[in-house]
Amino acid sequence: MTIAVTGATGQLGRLIVEHLLARGLAADDVVAVGRNADRLSTLFLDHGVRTAVADYTDPDALQAAFHGIDTLVLVSGSEVGQRVPQHTNAIRAAEQAGVQHIVYTSAPRADTSTLFVAPEHKATEDLLAASPVTATVLRNNWYNENYEQAFAQIAATSQWLASSGTGRIASASRSDYAEAAAVVAATDAHRGETLELAGDTAWDGAEFAATASRVLGRDVAYAGVSSEEHQEALVAAGLDEGTIGFLVGLDAAVADGALDGPSTVLSTLIGHPTETLEEAFRRFHTA
Repeated sequence: MTIAVTGATGQLGRLIVEHLLARGLAADDVVAVGRNADRLSTLFLDHGVRTAVADYTDPDALQAAFHGIDTLVLVSGSEVGQRVPQHTNAIRAAEQAGVQHIVYTSAPRADTSTLFVAPEHKATEDLLAASPVTATVLRNNWYNENYEQAFAQIAATSQWLASSGTGRIASASRSDYAEAAAVVAATDAHRGETLELAGDTAWDGAEFAATASRVLGRDVAYAGVSSEEHQEALVAAGLDEGTIGFLVGLDAAVADGALDGPSTVLSTLIGHPTETLEEAFRRFHTA
């Protein structure tokens, strides 16, 4: 089996390649696909994997990169608003190259979620459903690493403010999700399935602050506020309009349950418990 991973120079894609190799796949059977030749060489030269330069906006390069590939791990693009045309290019290229199976990294509950990224992922899932290539959809919940900067802020201020109410987030480490993608790509067990992947535990804003307090060894003040108060506080802190919209919108989605749902599907796939928020904070604290 030959497996290609797109976005291989990104944080998730790189980890997927590493987990494929850790599972015993021969380096010649893994193709790291990315748009930056120098970065591909820097990251994967010592691993011995094959590399291919291709951008989601270049269908011909994608088709060439996917030639001879059995399974494609399609790591979702990072450009909001551009994912659907980019993913369309990748899926069509996979079809034309004769790829047999696509593993796609989607968003939690993409078909019903109020999360701002969900519509593009839902559109991609629809493209995959209509494709003759079989697909496995991995609906990844939030990454612990998304809160590394927030933890640094708390470490500096001993304060945490959120407008997510009692909404909970079932996060896990990026490595956990990458390992799941590697497991699914390297087996036939989940072809045609849509898997909701999340951490074994979930937490809310108050628990987030309490966890930071334990790791830091000092009290962290938590303020649960309304969306309007949250926006005002972020404006006062000098954040730009786009960042403010993202943070307030995310908390509103969390309050609506968009990232809830602790589950053992992910930990069962990878064969070990998912990283907890506290474990992540301790990792950030010692980095």
